[in-house]
Amino acid sequence: MKKNKVCVYAISKNEEKFAKRWYESMKEADEVYVLDTGSTDNTVNILKNLGAKVTIKEINPWRFDVARNESLSLVPKDCDICVCTDLDEIFNKGWRKKLESLWKNGVNHIRYNYNWSHDENGKPLINFYIEKIHSRNDFKWIHPVHEVLEFSGEKQIWETTNEITLDHFPDDTKSRSSYLPLLELSVKEKPNNDRNMHYLGREYMFYGRWNEAIDTLIKHLSLKSATWKDERCASMRFISRCYKNLKRYDEAKMWLDKAINEAPYLRDPYMERAILEYELNNYKEVKKYCLKALEIKSHAKTYINEPFSWNYTVYDLLSISCFYLDELNEAITWCNKAIEMEPNNERLLNNKKIIEQKRKSVNK
Repeated sequence: MKKNKVCVYAISKNEEKFAKRWYESMKEADEVYVLDTGSTDNTVNILKNLGAKVTIKEINPWRFDVARNESLSLVPKDCDICVCTDLDEIFNKGWRKKLESLWKNGVNHIRYNYNWSHDENGKPLINFYIEKIHSRNDFKWIHPVHEVLEFSGEKQIWETTNEITLDHFPDDTKSRSSYLPLLELSVKEKPNNDRNMHYLGREYMFYGRWNEAIDTLIKHLSLKSATWKDERCASMRFISRCYKNLKRYDEAKMWLDKAINEAPYLRDPYMERAILEYELNNYKEVKKYCLKALEIKSHAKTYINEPFSWNYTVYDLLSISCFYLDELNEAITWCNKAIEMEPNNERLLNNKKIIEQKRKSVNK
C-alpha cells in the first residue's frame, strides 16, 4: 500500500512561546510549512531551527482566508493529506497513524475532536468537531474571519473520528480587535450568509453594542438559509442577553422561551433562563429550569455549547435556590454534587457550611 504524504501547514505571528510545543506535536507529519505574516519576536528562527519550512509574507489588508490560502500554497502538489493547525494548538500523540487509517475509500475531508477551551486543570470545557484536514486539491479557504474550507471538486467524502484530538490553548493576551471589522466585511461581501450574520451579531454582543446585536441576530433568524436549530437557538439566547443588559427582562424571558421552543433538546436555553431567574431572585423558577436542564443527558458536539450548561453550575444554582426555598436537605444534596465536580471551590465549600448551619438551627 502506498504511504500517504502528510503535510501540516499554518500561519504565525509572534508565537515564540508556542512554537516549540506546536512543532513537537506536528512533527509526525512528513513536512511542516508555516507562513509567517510579520513576527517581530523569535518565532521564525525557532521554527526554522526545529525543521519547519517557513516563508515570510505580510498580508495587507489582513484577511484570514487570504493568509490561509497563502499558507496552503506552500504545500507541494504531491501531498496527499493537508493538516491545517494554529500554533496555539497541539495534537494528541499518534495522530498521524490514526489519520492514515481513515484515509481510504476516497475520503478527502475529516472531522475530528477539538477541545476549544480548558479549565485550570486542563479539563476540556468546550468540545466540538473541527474539519481542517483535507486533500491537497479542490479546497480553498473563504471568509475574511471565521474562515472555512470550500470544496470545488466532484464529490466530497467525509470521515468523522473521535480518535484524533486537537487541543487549543490560546494566548488570552492577544487582541481580537480585528474580528469585528472583518466580520462586518464578511457580511458586506455575503449578506445572505447565515453563519457570518450570526457571528457578527455575537461579536456586537461581546462589545456591549446591545441594539446592534439584537438587530443583527434578528436578521440572522430571518435568513432562509438559517435552518440549523442549534445556531438559531444561540441567536435567540444572545438576543435575550442583550435585553437583559438593557434591563428589559420581559423581552429577555420571551426570547429564551423562543430559544427553548427552537431547540428543546439543548440544555443551554434552560440554563440561560435559570441564570436569568437567579439574577432576578426568582428561586422557584431557577429550580424549575435547572431540573428541566438536567433532563437532557446528551451533549451535542458543536461549538454552540456553553460551559455553564455542563459544569457544576446547574447543581450550584439548584443548591442556592433550594436554600432560599427552605428545602435544606435538597440544598445539601445539590451542593454535594457541585462539590464533586469542583472539590476545591471555596465558595461551594462555604455554601455547604452555611446550609448545614441553617439546617441545624431549624432542627433544634
